[in-house]
Amino acid sequence: MVVVERVLSSIPQPYRAIAIKHRELVKFALVGGTTWVIDTAVFLVLKSTVLEPKPLTAKIIAVLMATIVSYVLNREWSFRTRGGRERHHEAALFFLISGVGVAVYSAPLAVSRYVLDLQVPAVSLLSQNVADFVSGQIIGVLAGMAFRWWAFRRFVFPHQDVRRQVPNVRA
Repeated sequence: MVVVERVLSSIPQPYRAIAIKHRELVKFALVGGTTWVIDTAVFLVLKSTVLEPKPLTAKIIAVLMATIVSYVLNREWSFRTRGGRERHHEAALFFLISGVGVAVYSAPLAVSRYVLDLQVPAVSLLSQNVADFVSGQIIGVLAGMAFRWWAFRRFVFPHQDVRRQVPNVRA
């Protein structure tokens, strides 16, 4: 049983029927979850070590690393039957949209740190870390994923069923 089939079978009805109808979105969400783990791990490691005084730089590096993984997984799995563009054009659009996504992902962290001043010494170190996590890893990621879902389907992989499906492989 494939990952998507396992996930879909664990969803209770009537939500399962909705998830099956939106299978591409489920795959995109699973890729997003995977890249969120990568993004979070890289961000937390960088922010607590070599880039401690530069959380925004740590966040941008983490998002860029996760974006590379995201391109491969989205192209080959989430949107494997979609396309309509030459690969180099598709990749350029993917990374351009992901670049805009970096701004969308990073904006809540920037607002938290530099507009709301949720940083030491104005708040405790624990409060700063919680604010960084919520603004960067939850709010930023949700906003960025919503933007990327829309933009990828609209600009990067605009046409359905244009790429050949691999036989004997279940979605």
